[in-house]
Amino acid sequence: MNRSTGKPGLRIMQLISAWQSILTGSTPMMSIEVTRECPLSCPGCYAYGENHLGGAATLRSLADYRGDELVNRIVRLVRQHRPLHVSLVGGEPLVRHRELSRLLPILSEMKVHTMVVTSAVVPIPREWMSIPRVRVTVSVDGLPEHHDVRRKPATYERILQNMAGCQVNIHWTITGPMMERPLYREEYLAFWNARPEVVRIWASLYSPQKNERTAEMLTRSERQVVAEELERLQPCYPKLLMNRGIARAIQEPPATPRECMFARMSTNYSADLQTRVEPCIFGGVPDCSQCGCAISSGLHWLKTVRAARLVKISTLVNNSVAVGSLVGKLRSDYHPRWTTKPAVPERQLVQIDTRRTPDRHNIPVGNQGRR
Repeated sequence: MNRSTGKPGLRIMQLISAWQSILTGSTPMMSIEVTRECPLSCPGCYAYGENHLGGAATLRSLADYRGDELVNRIVRLVRQHRPLHVSLVGGEPLVRHRELSRLLPILSEMKVHTMVVTSAVVPIPREWMSIPRVRVTVSVDGLPEHHDVRRKPATYERILQNMAGCQVNIHWTITGPMMERPLYREEYLAFWNARPEVVRIWASLYSPQKNERTAEMLTRSERQVVAEELERLQPCYPKLLMNRGIARAIQEPPATPRECMFARMSTNYSADLQTRVEPCIFGGVPDCSQCGCAISSGLHWLKTVRAARLVKISTLVNNSVAVGSLVGKLRSDYHPRWTTKPAVPERQLVQIDTRRTPDRHNIPVGNQGRR
């Protein structure tokens, strides 16, 4: 990883580049599910939900690729869409670590920033750390009492072994059971903030689908507690990416995908490298009113910031999207991103067996058409 990029935040030139990308009809971000394979069976995993891809197919039912064909097809897709940042997700991306070891230097040479999101169930190649514009993010969902059950065989012991000698970000999805002990969140931050391998800690809240009623979900009051607590704890644990604006965005997320800057700025592909994941990386029919995505929260806050203290970034983005939609149609390889997608038929969600009962959440069905 390029260690000079350890600090959070968009540089001015990157922001300008993203704006120029939108003006030419491209989205600055891309997410690719590089494989349908994963040795884990995590409860609440959106990627393997029945409705993740709209109901016509599932991630496990798609054809995926390996070897040179996977590398060449991803490079072709990136050249077609011209993103500034690519997230390689799964499935478990490290199932294809040999292919990624060939792909990451190519994307770096193309000046594309790449993030590999992994459970660290297999060792992270140390040679990736020296590739410019490459970051690795490890998903660690709670303390061992929860994580080791949810993400077995990617246990704490195995993660610490497999990330040894690397520099990584930690991504933490906070679920309902993690709210039952008052000091739980601080214990988590204290552990990972002290690890020398960790550059940054991102915190997301579990983001459900519409009509979902599972104990993974947080109540509205719990969301407020988490937002206020993380903002208060950030000075004590400086690796945590959090500020007042992000905390407010967690409490009041974007109302619809069209109001979510992350959803609008990212093009997302599943493992066959043809099927789109819509309307955002979660797919299906996400309940925006309960979205807790760390990136969505960060960009939702960022769009309220005024560029050069004059114009809100959201205004620049919206106007750029309008221009980009027209300019993009002049390109022979243009694939429209900013379209209105009809609602996806709702399907039954997989219910998660856990101690907490759904009725404590008091969530109305069909919650105002929000994610």
